[in-house]
Amino acid sequence: MTTALSDYQPAPDLLQDRIILVTGAGSGIGAELAASLAAHGATVILLGRTIKKLEQVYDRIVGTGHPEPAIVPLDLEGATPDHYQQLAETLDQEFGRLDGLVHNAAQLGALAPVEHYDVTLWARVLQVNLNAPFLLTRALLPLLKKSPAASLIFTSASEIQGGRAYWGAYSVSKAGADNLMQILASELETNTPIRVNSLIPGPVQTQTRRTAFPGEDPNQHPEIETLLPAYLYLLGPDSQTVNGQILYAQKDAIS
Repeated sequence: MTTALSDYQPAPDLLQDRIILVTGAGSGIGAELAASLAAHGATVILLGRTIKKLEQVYDRIVGTGHPEPAIVPLDLEGATPDHYQQLAETLDQEFGRLDGLVHNAAQLGALAPVEHYDVTLWARVLQVNLNAPFLLTRALLPLLKKSPAASLIFTSASEIQGGRAYWGAYSVSKAGADNLMQILASELETNTPIRVNSLIPGPVQTQTRRTAFPGEDPNQHPEIETLLPAYLYLLGPDSQTVNGQILYAQKDAIS
């Protein structure tokens, strides 16, 4: 699907009383998204590996008078199935349901030929970008089913389209996550209130983009804020009938 969502205008109370978990919430897209979700009424669960960064996002949200978020320190690279199950049990006790889950955390890995790709690094990238979203989704599905209208978002990438050379583990992991999204969307669409989609952010001013394209002028790309309407759309009631789609957050990402 080649529809950009950057022109969407969310209502101020779009996510009032919703409970949404965002991975990689300590910086970059995750931090800005968490702040935006809270500004639209959501209680945000901030998941990330660096407590100090999560605390900074927490303070930012609380300081603006928005719903108090929760902090969940978790290293997706080292987390085991038991860790995810413990997280699900804790969230069930604290909140009783989950209305949204955004898989935002990711590792870029190396841009290198497959022939020379470090095997250990390959495994790490697939663990964070593909295995962790599977394990987290699997553990949290019972909580998502308790919501009257839950939304599950996988963050995809334009660089994976067509199997571009040198993108290695990142491309494979993101393509796998898109396929996992489509499987889940098909499995869940009939008997659950959960819709599942992937979102391609496109080029924006992030550290990951600067690492992947060091020769670029970062100012040629928009700020992270331009992506937020797309996430808000997919997490809110206006996307109730959208399921199993790969969508673009900005027009420039459509190729």
